[in-house]
Amino acid sequence: MVILARNKYDIDETLETEFNLSHLKRLGTYIKPHRKGLLFTILLMTISSALGMLEPLILRDIMDKHIPEGNISGIVILSLLMLFIFLIIAIIIRKRISMMAKIGQDIIHTIRSDIFGHLQELPFSYYDDRPHGKIQVRVVNYVNSLSDLLSNGIVNTITELFSLVFIIIFMLALNFRLAIICLLGLPLLMILIFTIKKKQRAAWQISSNKSSNLNAYISESINGIRVTQSFTREEENTGIFNRLCKEYADSWMNAVKYNFLLWPAINNISTWTSVTIYVLGVAWISNNMAGITVGVLIAMTQYVGRFWAPVNTLASFYNSLLTAISYLERIFETIDEPVTVKDIEGAVPMPQIKGEVEFKDVDFSYEDGVQILNKINFKAEVGDSIAIVGPTGAGKTTIINLISRFYNLDSGTIAIDGIDISKVTIKSLRKQMGVMLQDSFTFSGTIMDNIRYGNMDATDEEVIEAAKIVRAHDFIVELERGYKTEVNERGTRLSVGQRQLISFARALLADPKILILDEATSSIDTETEILLQEGLSHLLANRTSFIIAHRLSTIKNSTSIMYIDKGIIQEMGSHDELMKLRGKYYELYMSQYKFLEEE
Repeated sequence: MVILARNKYDIDETLETEFNLSHLKRLGTYIKPHRKGLLFTILLMTISSALGMLEPLILRDIMDKHIPEGNISGIVILSLLMLFIFLIIAIIIRKRISMMAKIGQDIIHTIRSDIFGHLQELPFSYYDDRPHGKIQVRVVNYVNSLSDLLSNGIVNTITELFSLVFIIIFMLALNFRLAIICLLGLPLLMILIFTIKKKQRAAWQISSNKSSNLNAYISESINGIRVTQSFTREEENTGIFNRLCKEYADSWMNAVKYNFLLWPAINNISTWTSVTIYVLGVAWISNNMAGITVGVLIAMTQYVGRFWAPVNTLASFYNSLLTAISYLERIFETIDEPVTVKDIEGAVPMPQIKGEVEFKDVDFSYEDGVQILNKINFKAEVGDSIAIVGPTGAGKTTIINLISRFYNLDSGTIAIDGIDISKVTIKSLRKQMGVMLQDSFTFSGTIMDNIRYGNMDATDEEVIEAAKIVRAHDFIVELERGYKTEVNERGTRLSVGQRQLISFARALLADPKILILDEATSSIDTETEILLQEGLSHLLANRTSFIIAHRLSTIKNSTSIMYIDKGIIQEMGSHDELMKLRGKYYELYMSQYKFLEEE
């Protein structure tokens, strides 16, 4: 099978060139169900901000009234009032943190569920084209990166906007001239933000790509660790890893550089406006300007500090937003990836399968211009055993993948019991089929659970009986906990042959009417295979089966043998018929026979 990879660990994914506001609108659909909690939190924070605005006014009254008058009781009362206000604000902040943490995690869970659920529906072609690490990073890292934005950023931003409005109102009411001086710094900040916006966004997009590349390589390296150590590739792999780490670190530092431009600018503007207000305020007080007192000046400087604090928060939110946008692009790109292999409109459930399978003029290609199958025609009757042989890359695995409808045809039809499989629901079709692959996948859990995967309603007794039939029972009971033995991810505690026997038991338990075996006995030793033959006979009985096998001795008794090469059926018939023909199959069989004799 030939796959032209569209992307790999050291190739950056395509970037969007323009800021897409629709990503934020779409994020809003995830936030909308939590609007009551958000509104309540915003109300609390608005009350907190309003209460916080009273502090400078209380300080003004203390400085201008109670201290000059020597009113100690008034000072104590106002101080206690300030303490009470601080206590209320602290309670509100604690409540806000707990509520937003829960809301944020609920939103993240929904996004992660959507992307994971969609990944379950995407066709094999999607996974063929991408390193699995790049897919994984979107489900885990990119979604996690939104956590702070959703948990704190949104509410803080809205709250700070309200605070900013309150502060401006109080400042203007306190002294118009001094308030205007403070506001003059805002245009300078806006110019800076719009100047660096595009470069800042592009930098975070590049950083997300380098993070994706690094994760893809880590995933690939972990999966291939046995090969790495077998060929002593540790140093070379470490070199590649370090290069990808450096690329990610450099891209991250470049992105952060733009973020760091904002807060120094805000601090400088804040400092200069504060200095200007102090200088002018003192000068106006010295000249006895109306409306300017020591208390007013102190209160105004308090407001100036509070004014630039929410501006700094808003700038930080803006930075976080640009970062989040680069992740949202990838998240929504995955969710929007079209499910090309799906139920057509009006698809009906597949009736109970009997097992007749027919290919009619089937053409197929994985990539445009690279044809894998060309005008494939054959028919398998109910209960037939069809063996498929041929050189590597001939299209054998493609044929069985098409029966299960893992890919769409370029042209032609595949019919089961006379029904075009493109017109039935995929789930109803695949539930009645059993597939065994060369690389038998074993899930984390017990052996009992792994076999029961073929039929979740099966009893323990039925699981054990299936294992006995395929000759898996003997090695299972010798394990420390028998069928309750825990196996690691991908079944690394078991030999390849043992994993294949478990897969045989799983397939038998599913009781499919169409059974597909793709090199299913390739990793089983000869002795075990002899013992398995009886079980295989039971497994294949009364089922239509398709078998891919390089060990031709295992398929001699098949109803029909199909020799395929270059996407075309070159020969088809029983073993005896093809041997008499003395064609491609004959040459292949004799070459294996001679090889075994030499052994």
